[in-house]
Amino acid sequence: MSDNAAEVTAAGIARLAGVGRAAVSNWRRRHPDFPRPVGGTETSPSFALSEVEQWLRDQGKIAEVPLRERVWQQLAGHPAGAVPALIHTGCVLLLVRDRPTAWLQLAAVSDEKLAHLLPPALEEILTPRFGAHRAVPTPGTPELTPSVPLLRATAELAAGMGGARQTYEFLLGRHLDANPRQYTLTPPGPAALMAALVGSPRSVLDPACGTGTLLRAVASQPPAAPEGPAATALHGQEADPDLAALTALRLALHAENGAAEVRIAADDSLRADAFPHLAADAVLCHPPFNERNWGHDELAYDPRWEYGFPARTESELAWVQHALARLRDGGTAVLLMPPAAASRRSGRRIRADLLRRGALRAVVALPAGAAPPYGIPLHLWVLRKPAADGRPAHELLLVDTADLSAAGRDKLDWQALHTAVLDTWQVFDRRGTVEERPGVSRAVSVIELLDDDVDLAPARHLPPPAAGGGAAELADVREQLADTLRMTTELTPSTVESTQPVRWPATTVGELARAGALVLRAGGAGAASGETVLTEQDVLTGSAPSGTLPEGPAEDPVLVEAGDIVVPVLGGGAVVRVVDEATAGAALGRSLQLLRPDPEALDPWFLAGFLRGTANNRQASSYASTSTRLDVRRLQLPRLPLEDQRLYGERFRTLAAFEDALRLAGRLGEQLVQGLYDGLTDGTVRPE
Repeated sequence: MSDNAAEVTAAGIARLAGVGRAAVSNWRRRHPDFPRPVGGTETSPSFALSEVEQWLRDQGKIAEVPLRERVWQQLAGHPAGAVPALIHTGCVLLLVRDRPTAWLQLAAVSDEKLAHLLPPALEEILTPRFGAHRAVPTPGTPELTPSVPLLRATAELAAGMGGARQTYEFLLGRHLDANPRQYTLTPPGPAALMAALVGSPRSVLDPACGTGTLLRAVASQPPAAPEGPAATALHGQEADPDLAALTALRLALHAENGAAEVRIAADDSLRADAFPHLAADAVLCHPPFNERNWGHDELAYDPRWEYGFPARTESELAWVQHALARLRDGGTAVLLMPPAAASRRSGRRIRADLLRRGALRAVVALPAGAAPPYGIPLHLWVLRKPAADGRPAHELLLVDTADLSAAGRDKLDWQALHTAVLDTWQVFDRRGTVEERPGVSRAVSVIELLDDDVDLAPARHLPPPAAGGGAAELADVREQLADTLRMTTELTPSTVESTQPVRWPATTVGELARAGALVLRAGGAGAASGETVLTEQDVLTGSAPSGTLPEGPAEDPVLVEAGDIVVPVLGGGAVVRVVDEATAGAALGRSLQLLRPDPEALDPWFLAGFLRGTANNRQASSYASTSTRLDVRRLQLPRLPLEDQRLYGERFRTLAAFEDALRLAGRLGEQLVQGLYDGLTDGTVRPE
């Protein structure tokens, strides 16, 4: 596929220009010279990338298409599909990293000759790394021919992006983001916690490895001691052959200088185990949940069911026993489990045998929102394969982290959660017991758990915590609420006489941007792992930045500055936030638009106040069957001298302070009410 043949959708054009899709639709209607569709469908047309790029330049809407966007559009528009293109780019990136001189020699020839020379060069790289029976087959000349322009551009991108690993993470991340329903991903937070729980193993297996997040988390851990293993042997199995190939390439590129052994197989681990003789130091797994067709009928006499034959509805207990079967004696397994697996009656006999023999060592309840499905609080099961001559453990560690983090997927304090879980587990693992912490953790006698239900849900066995942190904390909350209510009274806006609506000369945000009075930037790109992100939810709730960007460096983030105005573009609500000094420096998250006014031309609070007008938002919004999108460029505000703007801006600033005080009073009131309910019901607060 030549560069001129690359196609781009309306969503891709919006990404190139840093605007919403509604703006692209407007351009098509208003500009007769906008490029004509060359493919796609009537409802989702595609356009020639080169024609779109030239039109954007001619219109002054873009100076140059970034190389990373060009590469992504070529990959997404590959005639064989994005997944084969990702496999081809991953293979070549391995060649670029491990044999840069060989790649430079190959890149000097024509496209046609390069397609013939690449297969043997890739074979020399792939076979030693992945073995003969590997998940990444060597692509042939017919497959590589349409990919050659993409491969050249990808190699160029790797040179400017910091390396082959960063480039592949960027491209794979874009693909995963573009197909969220196709893949079940393990978020970085639980992956890092699971990896930390197994320490620094010499060999690790993930029998349902998906995109390789868990294996990558283990490989990223520093060794427990200076004399520890330099690299961990990574074994994984994935039923989807395409995903297995992507994961193998991802892990190989993640292993610097090829230090780690990577063995990824493409098949169903329960039905066709690719590592039947493996005795790994550790097993990590995020298995598929609630699967009825996991092999119950054909695997009835499988030797892996050492703790009992799982019922058809207990697929998760089949994965637990598979993990134990692939461990060496004393090896550790950590599985992400649905909470129902700890209490379903159909699994109580297997749970009881896991307890009796000391295989199950801990159950950790995570907060809701930690991992998909995000609506329920998932569990971590920590297992240890019993040694033949070992003595079974007498206690099971139960941990509930629900109260360690605020509710909500973007609000989890993973640092506090990691510290609480790891500190508790390490003490328990060393001593066999742990000091009880009401509502958080407890070492429970195995005998106590072996009743008719064998219910292992942590919340059912932990003593309740002190209500609201105790009477002293409730008194402190009450005092804070009283102070806040007094402040809201002082900030309550004064009444004014009604007047006739004023019709000022108006302008739009788009016109101001073209005149240079403000700068527009779209959020969502990121470079550094762990960067603090101002999310859409943060803007809606008025809270501090709480998100994190994916690992990179993939793209340069948009960092907010004091005086910027941030507007959510989805949902249709009239919500605007002026960035203060405390928020400045955070990266701008997805579905947010930033407006950076010139202080010599626009007052930020004046701009923010008029952008919040209900009628203004209504006329600037477009509507789909299930969502509303705001076109920020269409928002209007009056043309006023800077002195008059500042008068309005000061009033808008006062209204914002009043709104913040109301939010705080609401949160404190809810905290006080719930604390009193809890205190009255558990006896720590008297009715009088």
